[in-house]
Amino acid sequence: MSMAADAFVSQMAAAEPWPENAILFQPLKGEQILLSDNASCLAVQAFLRMCNLPVQVICRANAEYMSPSGKAPFIHVGNHVVSELGPIVQFAKAKGHSLTDGLDEVQKAEMKAYTELVNNMLLTAELYIQWCDDSTSAKITRSRYGSPYPWPLNHILAYQKQWEIRRKMKAIGWAGKTIKQVHEDVDRCCQALSQRLGSQPYFFTQQPTELDALVFGHLFTILTTQLTNDALGEKVKNYENLIKFCRRIEQNYFEEQDRESALSSASGYSRGSSTK
Repeated sequence: MSMAADAFVSQMAAAEPWPENAILFQPLKGEQILLSDNASCLAVQAFLRMCNLPVQVICRANAEYMSPSGKAPFIHVGNHVVSELGPIVQFAKAKGHSLTDGLDEVQKAEMKAYTELVNNMLLTAELYIQWCDDSTSAKITRSRYGSPYPWPLNHILAYQKQWEIRRKMKAIGWAGKTIKQVHEDVDRCCQALSQRLGSQPYFFTQQPTELDALVFGHLFTILTTQLTNDALGEKVKNYENLIKFCRRIEQNYFEEQDRESALSSASGYSRGSSTK
């Protein structure tokens, strides 16, 4: 998209307030969604909750094919369809919702560097483990990916996706890595994140940014996803401040907001009942 087109989209987005009926589309939660997609979807949900922007999550078997970028998740807001965390952050910013207004230029540059680190290391590791580790791809990935579709389409789509990811891994120099080397890369990434976080509640300020949403999405998903063994999750568990970080965001932006939403709904129902 050209700069002029970007500016036009930003102007169009800014002209409309965030609606109450915004929708986030993602793959089927129980039987289909994979580690990497689950992490990306959770990161977007965390970001929107941090911005206090309402969104309804809808699961679709063909969410990947519905997405304009071919990647989950994507949001449908008014007349706009936007996919992946980065563009969604920019779309929200155009509507006046930003988590980085308090950062200076040096901090924004540093945040961008850590965002690239997470995407280049954690996301790539997740994709490698899903599709390039023979045990995981045979026991988990291919069956989950193809689960919504009938035979033989389920096998065709799964092997097609595996070929696509393995070609990508070859292009970026990951195809020759062993699973042990991938786990070591994850450990180094976690070490860098742990050092940057330190004893702070969030990475840059007392309030979260989209980096916090991104890191939470990946780490929480790694910690809570069952794979063929626990080696990946154990790398994260070595860093106590990252575990506390994940728990903090889960409590503040998922458990607490869901509790408040439930209380609000109950209060509304009670008030409605009393007028009858």
